[in-house]
Amino acid sequence: MAGRRRSDRALRRKLRSPGRPGVARQEDRRRFWALVAKGLSSEDAAVEVGISQPVGYRWFREAGGMAPSHLSRSSKPLSGRYLSLAEREEIALLRAQGLGVREIARRLGRAASTVSRELRRNAATRGGNLDYRATTAQWHAERAARRPKPAKLTTHPALRAYVQDRLAGAVAAPGGAAVPGPTTVPWKGRRHGRRQHRRWAMAWSPQQIAERLRLDFPDDSSMRISHEAIYQALYIQGRGALKRELTACLRTGRALRVPRARSRGRGKAFITPEILIGERPAEAADRAVPCHWEGDLILGLGSSAIGTLVERTTRFTLLLHLPPMAGHGDGPREKNGPALAGHGAEAVREAIAREITTLPAQLRRSLTWDQGAEMAQHARLRIDTGLAIYFCDPRSPWQRGTNENTNGLLLRNPVDRDRWIRLIA
Repeated sequence: MAGRRRSDRALRRKLRSPGRPGVARQEDRRRFWALVAKGLSSEDAAVEVGISQPVGYRWFREAGGMAPSHLSRSSKPLSGRYLSLAEREEIALLRAQGLGVREIARRLGRAASTVSRELRRNAATRGGNLDYRATTAQWHAERAARRPKPAKLTTHPALRAYVQDRLAGAVAAPGGAAVPGPTTVPWKGRRHGRRQHRRWAMAWSPQQIAERLRLDFPDDSSMRISHEAIYQALYIQGRGALKRELTACLRTGRALRVPRARSRGRGKAFITPEILIGERPAEAADRAVPCHWEGDLILGLGSSAIGTLVERTTRFTLLLHLPPMAGHGDGPREKNGPALAGHGAEAVREAIAREITTLPAQLRRSLTWDQGAEMAQHARLRIDTGLAIYFCDPRSPWQRGTNENTNGLLLRNPVDRDRWIRLIA
């Protein structure tokens, strides 16, 4: 016995089956994603939960920045087809009271077959008896809902090639010859690529690709994919059917999704509650009257910028010329000095007033902007133009969706953008 090696199988202790994942770790993940949804970074959320920061960052990276659906413990089911945790708790309680399947279904407002299938599929089987427990049934249902299967882009080479070519901007000329798009740069793990390396010029968005498939392949139902599946193939590790460097071809250039609540800070000092977007007239929200505008800046290289004003109803767009002011670049920058690059508060106010006053007064009722410092002189702009100025909530660009979409289209079409810049210069 003494001569036998320690690695001998007979000397090893009996290995325990890992079995069901620990409830504590599942709860840690749920708490982690709940904190991320509230705006905490992955590192801060990890510290709050009690796990290491690298583990929290790995969870965030592997999920593409968005909480996995099976980890969202909610009393509300994904749809009417599925039972919620609250319904499973009621089933367990009524079953313990000795009620039959039909009576339980009647009290829940569900079909008897739904309750019968739930008791049969998700009951605990420890000890050889079917013992229905709500938490165990919920765990079984979450495991079944994942259904890990290969992504469609992995198993469909023709569809994958089509999507990759369009994301990279490779389109076909009228004669059928391939027209190469912009070359992508190697992905180095940054969330944002450098601005000069972003490749929107000819790249198609996932929404455009998903809709174009119906036109190019009207009789081939296999050549269909949703834009969300394309985003997941780019963002989520483990579903990487697409080249990761193609994220540089997206409008944002991001390699991760960013939760809406991330890093919400307090508003600017020059913004008071009565001029936030919640106080904007209801007619601006329903786009019934063409007199409400949204605005923003598009920043470029070398401190260059142009401003955009988009009317919410007609999508009519005004571009603001913002040239550098006198003295820009003549010497070192002065701390807390005037903004001479052309997109400071004074320059933006003058540019908006110059363009918007060319329109009739009835066509300029309100202007919605983000909380950028370039609108610090909004009170004077209101006096000069008669515009009611409203500000979005901090870090909420979707509240100016029309303007954000227009800016994205301008960034994706540099030829048209340069032509218009020359016209307004």
